[in-house]
Amino acid sequence: MDAFGQLVPLILIFGIMYFLLIRPQQKKAKEHQAMVSSLRRGDQVVTQGGLIGKVSKVKEDNEIEVEVSDGVKVRVVQSTIAQVLSKTEPAKDT
Repeated sequence: MDAFGQLVPLILIFGIMYFLLIRPQQKKAKEHQAMVSSLRRGDQVVTQGGLIGKVSKVKEDNEIEVEVSDGVKVRVVQSTIAQVLSKTEPAKDT
């Protein structure tokens, strides 16, 4: 029984670490992935490097094209988008 008594604090510490650190980090990663996958043309975004621009093209290979100024377009890896400032409405089928 003494060995079990020594394991209880370790199990409690692991449980607390899971609920305070690991689980919120996984939730945040899922939210970021959902945000990145819902990017579309016209969205205004901020990259992790601090560039603010408008999405001009979403490519299939995990890459987007962001227009940072008139006529200045840069290719950015989708996962490096930190924040979406404004979303555009989806195009209506007419």
